[in-house]
Amino acid sequence: MRLMIDRRIITHFDFILILLIIPIVAISFSLISEIDPLLSKKQIVYISVGVGAFIVFFLTPLREYKWLIPTIYWINIALLISVDLFGVSKLGAQRWLELPFIHFTIQPSEIFKPAFILMLAYLIQENPPPKSGYGWKEFLKISFYILLPFILIAKEPDLGTALILLIIGYGVLFVIGVNWKIWTTITIFLAIFTPISYKYLLHDYQKKRIHDFLSEKPSYHVQQSIIAIGSGGLTGKEKDEATQTQLKFLPIASSDFIFAYYVERYGFFGALFLVFLYALLIIHILSLNYKLKGDYFTQVVATSIALLLFMYMSVNIAMTIGLAPVVGVPLPLFSYGGSSFVNFMILFGILEHLLAFRFNFLYNSTRT
Repeated sequence: MRLMIDRRIITHFDFILILLIIPIVAISFSLISEIDPLLSKKQIVYISVGVGAFIVFFLTPLREYKWLIPTIYWINIALLISVDLFGVSKLGAQRWLELPFIHFTIQPSEIFKPAFILMLAYLIQENPPPKSGYGWKEFLKISFYILLPFILIAKEPDLGTALILLIIGYGVLFVIGVNWKIWTTITIFLAIFTPISYKYLLHDYQKKRIHDFLSEKPSYHVQQSIIAIGSGGLTGKEKDEATQTQLKFLPIASSDFIFAYYVERYGFFGALFLVFLYALLIIHILSLNYKLKGDYFTQVVATSIALLLFMYMSVNIAMTIGLAPVVGVPLPLFSYGGSSFVNFMILFGILEHLLAFRFNFLYNSTRT
């Protein structure tokens, strides 16, 4: 019996997902090593922690303990509220909590993402949409769980993360199914509300980012990024010839603007290859929905991860080539750092668990 279960796990495990992640992480590590060997040593630690988190969440029997998800969600909401009361400010934003005695800071808005996605999955699994899609009552109920963290995170201020969560939440609802009249009403509301929100709700630095983006001359960071990308040509340069990065003209080359350094090294064809890898990863995850009919929990998790990858990738790349305002959104699985990488590995671990142990769900569904 044990051997049969092991075979089922291996049969349902998504090896394609892992094969698409590995080259992205490997290319990233090689670039970070070129920029700063000391950072590469730290990145090894982050990768190790990420792999460990993947294994832990892959082995966690999530469906058996899904009744804990609302509690985890509200604990994270409490942490977000604590940021406003006891948070530590860095670079003009109050987004961190300092753990007592050890003087280590955490960013609740980052660790909230898996809890947010699981809460969406829990709500939709417990109350699946009818054929015509969710009506106003169900839509507003789920919207409460989307808008509450949006308001708390935007207030820190961290509008970039808040908007990403908002788009993921309503993107999932769009895929799962909501009555078309609701989307029409929301579109009209946004057309009226957007100019008002710009005038009265955005902070001065957020308006400045938009102004810098719309101005004829881009900011210094973007100028250097565009120069690095342009100098890469079609096939890129050798490490020693990548002067934008090696001579420190390109700011934050290992994290926010790592895509610019990548293109400086590997050129236009290299950029196409990396975008192609991301596109394959996103399309593959979205394609899982076709074999997950009736399993709304896994559908929501898969759709959320695909949307999160797409948002992070598109915003970061658009930012580096001057097509979006500069915000602190890393290139997923690629930029130097631990919080974003570990978060994605947690989400991949959750998704792989839901897929690999799906035979339990199918068995229980047949029984009921």
